[in-house]
Amino acid sequence: MNHILIVEDDTALSNGIVLALKEDHCTFVQAYDIAAAKKQLKTNFFHLVILDVNLPDGNGLDLLAEIRKKLALPVIVLTANDLETDIVTGFELGADDYITKPFSLMVLRARVGVQLRKGRYQVRDTVKIDGFSFSFARMEFKRDGKPIELSKTEQKLLRVLIENKGKTISRTDLVDRIWTDGAEYVDENALSVTIKRLRDKLEELPSAPQYIKTVYGIGYTWAVQ
Repeated sequence: MNHILIVEDDTALSNGIVLALKEDHCTFVQAYDIAAAKKQLKTNFFHLVILDVNLPDGNGLDLLAEIRKKLALPVIVLTANDLETDIVTGFELGADDYITKPFSLMVLRARVGVQLRKGRYQVRDTVKIDGFSFSFARMEFKRDGKPIELSKTEQKLLRVLIENKGKTISRTDLVDRIWTDGAEYVDENALSVTIKRLRDKLEELPSAPQYIKTVYGIGYTWAVQ
């Protein structure tokens, strides 16, 4: 199930996007201004953002720039501006696709499908937190310069947690993101085991974790910014 944030102040268009995509195994949060979108991005996990440029409380491209500082999730920009400079600016700020209004909802549906299939959720460059250095592209993980060996599953879990620093990710979302091989059933214990192994490798005191914390009844969070 893909979770999509729609940031569009035109209620009719926002609802139309939901109708066009609702059969594609997607769930939606609709935000009608930048302030509401920022609140959602702080508290929820999304696989894709559909972002209008002209919003009542500011320019959507400014929000795009903020998103790119922390996340690499796909962003499709919607705009009534067809000037070449606007399109170039959008791509330079990190937009994955750019659609000029008016547009066909069928075309939007196809483009959304492309971005979701890319699975572009990945941390950009090397992430450094405290004494840690995480390079997901090179699969190199270190603490105070010393290598840390992580399994592929542990890397996937760490990547999702790091991409969402300070946010609580539900157990269901973590399972969906980590075990993406199409298996219909994943043992509930698999996530708990992977969390424990990752803590054992990263935490100084795994029984009282500083970084990977449990939010009881919900899931887990990487607590250090």
